[in-house]
Amino acid sequence: MPSVSRRYATSRQRFERPSGRADEELRAPVVLMVSGGADSTALLVLAATSALDIDDGRGTARIARERLHVLHVNHQLRGLDAEEDEEAVRELSARFGIPCDVRRVDVAELAAAGDGNVENAGRVARYAAAVELANELCAEVGCPRSAARILTAHTADDRAETFFMNAIRGTGAAGLSSIPRRRNRIVRPLLDRTHDELCELLRVRGIVWREDATNADTRYLRAFVRHEVMPVARERNPRLSASLATTCDILSDEDAYLTSVASRALRDLTRRADPGLVALDAARLAATEVAIARRVVRAAILEVCPEARLEARHIASVLRIVAAGEGSATIPMGVDARVAFGLLVLRGRTASRDVVAAWLEVAGTDGQRRPGDAGELALADGRVLRARLRPAPAATDLPALARAHGLEWAGESVLLDAEAAGIDATVGGRLWVDGPRPGDVLCPLGMHGQSKKLSDLLNSARVPAAEKPAVPVVRAAPSGPVVWVAGVRADERCRVTAATRFLLELAFESSR
Repeated sequence: MPSVSRRYATSRQRFERPSGRADEELRAPVVLMVSGGADSTALLVLAATSALDIDDGRGTARIARERLHVLHVNHQLRGLDAEEDEEAVRELSARFGIPCDVRRVDVAELAAAGDGNVENAGRVARYAAAVELANELCAEVGCPRSAARILTAHTADDRAETFFMNAIRGTGAAGLSSIPRRRNRIVRPLLDRTHDELCELLRVRGIVWREDATNADTRYLRAFVRHEVMPVARERNPRLSASLATTCDILSDEDAYLTSVASRALRDLTRRADPGLVALDAARLAATEVAIARRVVRAAILEVCPEARLEARHIASVLRIVAAGEGSATIPMGVDARVAFGLLVLRGRTASRDVVAAWLEVAGTDGQRRPGDAGELALADGRVLRARLRPAPAATDLPALARAHGLEWAGESVLLDAEAAGIDATVGGRLWVDGPRPGDVLCPLGMHGQSKKLSDLLNSARVPAAEKPAVPVVRAAPSGPVVWVAGVRADERCRVTAATRFLLELAFESSR
C-alpha cells in the first residue's frame, strides 16, 4: 500500500541514493515470463533495450543484462504450434543475449486432476515455474529471495478485460481492482501500455511474434470479453483501457487499506486459533462495520481452509448467523461455521477432532433450570463434561467433603468454590472448555499456590503425548485462568474452603 510520496513523487525525488552505498538487491535476478505472443515479446525487448520500473527502488531505469532470465512454459496443449512458440522464444532470447529456461508442463493432465479448468491450471503452472526459477537463481547469486522480480506482460487492455470478467462472475473490491501492479515479487511494468502500442513497437523494430489461435475462441470468458464486450464499450469511450486503469488503481489502493484495517480487526477479534480452527468474538464482530466484517470473515475462513473458493453469498450466510447470535452455516470445502454463546467458531476439515472449543453452561438459582441440573458438553471422544451448582451443606467440614469427593471419583469429578471459579450462584454462568495451549500455567491443587506449567503437569500425570491435545481444559473464560484440567487436577485458587457458600461440581464421564 504505497504512500502519497511514493506514488506521486518524481523518480529523482524517490530514488536518489547516497553515493557509494552498496545494494545487493541490484544483483537479484529478473525473470521475464515470455509466451511468444506480442505482449510478452515486447516485454523481453523493452527489458533488454529500454528502461522499466520494476519496483526495485530505482524508478524507471535500465535493468542490468546479467540480471535478466527468460522463462517459457510449454503447456503441451497445441501440438506443433506450442513447439514453434518455444523455438521462437529461444531464438529471440539468444538474439538479445538473455538466458532462456524452458519448462514443459502437461496442463491438460493437471486440469483433469483438479477442477477441469485448463486456464487456471496453466496459470498456476506458469507462476509455480517462475517462483521455482527465481529461487534457484537467487541461490546462485547469493541474494535474498525477496529481492528477485518476476515480470509479466499484462497490459492496460488485460486489466480492463479482467475487470469485466470479474464483474460478470460477481466480485468485490478486490476483484474489481483487477490486476495489481505488484504482488510480492511479481511486477507488471506494462500496465500503462495498450496491446496496440506494444504491437506497433514490435513492427517498428521489425520483430515478429506468435499468435495463439485459442485467443479467438469466445467459449473462453477472456476471449468473449476481448472480442464481444470491449469493442462495444469502446464505442462509448475510445480511451476505455486508460479510464479503467485509473479506476482499478483507485480501487486497489482502497482495497489494500481496508484489508489492513480488517487484518487488525481479525487479530483483535480472535479468541482462539489452532490449525484448522478459528474462534472469533461474535458479539464484537456483529458490532463491526459490515465492510470490515466481510473481510474479517473471509480472512478467517481462508485461515482454516486456504483453498476455499468463496462467494459473496457464503460470507453473507456467516454474517447472518453472527447477527442472529446463534446458528450454523456450511461453507465450501467442508468449513463449518457456528455461533453460540458469543463466539463464531470456524472449523475446517484439517481441524483436529480432539480440539474442544465451546462453552459449558452452569445454571443459576433463578434460571428456568433448577440449580441442581447439570449443564453438559459432549466431547469428540464420546465422553461428556457436566457442571452443576449446589449449596454448601451446613455444619459440614467442606474441605474434607471436597477431598473425599475427589478420592471417590478418582479425579474424574471435583468439587470447587463456585465464586472462586467466576460463577455467580444466583444467575449462573459458563466456563470455557478447550485444549492445552503452549505456555499454559496453573497452580495445581495441593501444591499450596506454587505454579506449574500445564505441559509439566500432563507429563507428571503420564498422559501420552498423542493424547495430550484431547485433554479438556476448563477455563473461567477463553483467555481466562485454568479452573480444572479434566481428569488430572484442579487449580488451587478454586479450592473449597470453610467460607464456600456454593459448590461447583465438575464431572468428566461417559455419556449416558
